[in-house]
Parts: sequence; structure tokens; C-alpha cells
Amino acid sequence: MAKQRTLSIIKPDATERNLTGKINSIFEENGLRIIAQKRIHLSRRQAEQFYAVHKERPFYGELVDYMISGPVVVQALEGENAVLKNRELMGATDPAKADAGTIRKLYGEGIERNAVHGSDSPENAAAEIRFFFSDTEIVG
Repeated sequence: MAKQRTLSIIKPDATERNLTGKINSIFEENGLRIIAQKRIHLSRRQAEQFYAVHKERPFYGELVDYMISGPVVVQALEGENAVLKNRELMGATDPAKADAGTIRKLYGEGIERNAVHGSDSPENAAAEIRFFFSDTEIVG
């Protein structure tokens, strides 16, 4: 097993409901360590840049609007196979289809308002972490 880093975003629906601590405790109780974290309000430009990979998809505009609708918590997580571990802890994108006990099953309200984002590969994790954090902000 390899120690990895991954990006996690606690989305506006979850920060609005004050779930940051509950979500972070799930990460920490399952071997992921928070090595960088900040609460921010994404600008439209930041959200458009971050989700540019989805620009041609029909949900892109709604996604950007949603992600700028309130504060988010961006964080870098570290641990054994962190990308896969985080994705397992998050659960399926649609909370109705997520496994019991996953973050999205516990706290998601729908496909869009599903509480969290997580990187889908080690390569994307590295790029996503660099998008939000400088090297000096990551304390491992």
C-alpha cells in the first residue's frame, strides 16, 4: 500500500448545515489525516477553472452556480491509498445509491447537494491540491 494525498471539498450544502466536524471525523477515524485545510468562498472564476473538465457537460453551469452559493472547506488528506479510501468513504455520487454509513448516504441531499467532492485519481489529486494549496500550506 502506498501513502497518497487527495483533495476533499466539503460542499456548500454541508457547510450550511454545520457538518464539517462530523465529516472530518469520518476521515480521521478511517485513517486519513488532514494535512491542509481552509474555509473559502469560491469565486465564479475559481469554480469555472476547477470544474473546467466538465465545461461541455449539461450540468456545468448549475455545478458552478452551486459551488459558489456558499462557503466550502477545501482540504488535503493523506493516508494509505488516500484516493480510493476517500472515494469509499464518500459513497456513490447519488446519495440514494450510496452504501449505508458513507458520507453521502448520511449527509447528502441529492446528486448535486451530496456534501463532498473527492479526487478521482492520484494524478487529479495532485493537480487539485495544487489548485488550492501552496507547498507551505501543506503540513504533513
